Amino acid sequence: MVLKVNGMRIDEKLQADIVVAMKDRDEHRLTTLRTIKSALETKTIENREALTDAEETQILMTLIKQLRKYVEVSKKVGKPEMAKKERLEIGMIEAYLPQALGQEEIRKLVHGAIAHLQTDAGGVRPGPRDLGTAMQVAQQWIRAAGLQADRKLVSELVKAELAK
Repeated sequence: MVLKVNGMRIDEKLQADIVVAMKDRDEHRLTTLRTIKSALETKTIENREALTDAEETQILMTLIKQLRKYVEVSKKVGKPEMAKKERLEIGMIEAYLPQALGQEEIRKLVHGAIAHLQTDAGGVRPGPRDLGTAMQVAQQWIRAAGLQADRKLVSELVKAELAK
C-alpha cells in the first residue's frame, strides 16, 4: 500500500505543494515543505532504497515530535510568536499523515489484538500484566493497516480492556 494524500503519493503531493508555495511566495510554507522533503530524501539515501509507508509516517511523526518540543521551549522562554509558527508547521506536516483513527475504530482494533493474544495463549485472557505485549500487537496492527492513531488513546483503551 502506498500512502496517498488526496489521491497522490506523498512525494508527488509534496512537490506539487512546493510549486504552489513558490508561486504564492509563501516563504514559511515553502521552508516547511522543503524540510519535509529533505528529511524524506535523506532517509531514502541512507536506506539506499525507496521508503516504505511506515518509514515515511515515522519520519513525519519524528518531525512533529521535535516541533512539539520546540513549542514548549518557546512558551517557556516567552516567545509565543515562535510557538504559533511551530504549531502552524505541525499542522502542515500533519496534512501528509494518514487520517487518524477515531476512538471506536481504535477500540475495535484493540479488541482484535487482545483476542489474538488470547488465542495465542491457549484461550487464557490477557490481564493488566500483559499491557506491553497488547500495546505492541495493537500498534503493529495499526501500522500494518497503514493507519495512524494517538498512542495515548491506544494505551488507555488497552489498559481499560485488560482490566475487564
